[in-house]
Amino acid sequence: MSTASSEKEMLLLTRCCSFLKALPQRLAAKAFEIAACTKKLAQDDPRRVTHSAKVGVALSLVSLVYYYQPLYVNFGVSAMWAVVTVVVVFEFSVGATLGKGLNRGLATLLAGALGVGAHHLANLSGHIGEPILLGFFVFLQAATSTFVRFFPKIKARYDYGLLIFILTFSLISVSGFRDDEILELAHKRLSTIIIGASACVIISILICPVWAGEDLHNLIALNMEKLANFLQGFGGEYFKTSEDGEGTNDHDKSFLQEYKNVLNSKSTEESLANFASWEPCHGHFQFRHPWKQYLKIGALTRKCAYRIDTLSSYLNSDVQASPEIRSKIQEACTEISLECGKALKELSSAVRTMSQPSSADRHVSNSKAAAGNLESLLRSGLFEDTHDLLAVIPVATVASLLIDVVGCTQRISDAVNELASVANFETVKPTAVSPEQSLLEDVKPVAEIECPHVVVRVGGPTSGLPENYSRRPEPLTGNKQAEM
Repeated sequence: MSTASSEKEMLLLTRCCSFLKALPQRLAAKAFEIAACTKKLAQDDPRRVTHSAKVGVALSLVSLVYYYQPLYVNFGVSAMWAVVTVVVVFEFSVGATLGKGLNRGLATLLAGALGVGAHHLANLSGHIGEPILLGFFVFLQAATSTFVRFFPKIKARYDYGLLIFILTFSLISVSGFRDDEILELAHKRLSTIIIGASACVIISILICPVWAGEDLHNLIALNMEKLANFLQGFGGEYFKTSEDGEGTNDHDKSFLQEYKNVLNSKSTEESLANFASWEPCHGHFQFRHPWKQYLKIGALTRKCAYRIDTLSSYLNSDVQASPEIRSKIQEACTEISLECGKALKELSSAVRTMSQPSSADRHVSNSKAAAGNLESLLRSGLFEDTHDLLAVIPVATVASLLIDVVGCTQRISDAVNELASVANFETVKPTAVSPEQSLLEDVKPVAEIECPHVVVRVGGPTSGLPENYSRRPEPLTGNKQAEM
């Protein structure tokens, strides 16, 4: 028994020694991992570092209310509410901070006034009836406010305010039962909350502001660009696999995966739109900017992303059609994919630069024409001579999905045009072209003389053309003159 116990002790000691020896290396590896994660967070969005510093500045300033003796004499322990307000109100964007600050300030003001009124009404009921009436008032406002929080629109904008309303009313009502200076209590609480909320709002706006509206604006444009990147590369990737048997490497295929971020962007867009509605005018975003129109564009973009997600599944499907079957619709499908991608990229650029998306209409029209040609091909019995139905179904499904993508692109284009009209986007001047190009594009044939061997086209005037340019037909050789 003693030998067995000695072996166990030796084994335990050996493990402890091994653990202690490896501990410094593990701690160093963990420290490097944390440092790398911290660096990545800061590099992904440098505004995070600025926001952290802004919160520190706000807390330091508001803490002076508690540290500075003259201010502490006026507010007392209630000065801590200013610090608490900064901690819970200061958010990443100006809109979120302003929304929370206004919610907290207005809820405190309203709840304080109602709490004081409830306290005075309870005093009229006498010593016995006062606690009963106060308890009834607390129950009534808590139950009503909690039920109101279930309304979707109120929950989206005023949920935090209702929460503070319940808390403040209950604290003032209950505290007033034991404290005769209820007005002073409500005044100090409201004053310190206003100080904390004001500090948050002022610092958030004046020091490197982060605007939720601008983030929403860029997010909508980026999501359309991701869909455009996929569509512009889908046609070549899908039909290249059938021809060569192999596609591009994984690094080059990264654009085929970017669209997946669009599928889960609804909550982010709604949150940003809610915060943006609280923000004042800034930059190109004026008062009452149509933020709801961005949500409409985002919803249409996600619908298009769902079709694209289905298209993506056919790139590596187990059931693949032969190159001969795919080649029958390759031209039409590739044109649809490219034109829709170009249209979405133009729309993304128009939203990003806040300009009229006039150039996107041409690509939308081209994609609709290509979709019409593809529908005609599918109705013409293109696959009647194919006996392998399993090989036809994936190709027909891809064609059908691409036709749906054309419809989605059209709806996105209409929504962006509506946004451009409501938000008064700037009209982009047409790109200047050289005089030679302009004249050549404007010249139209007025007569055409044809003979078996020579075609002579008579155009308009040649003024403004280069010196070495001539519209006269080449001199006829002797043989040609004889033939004529």
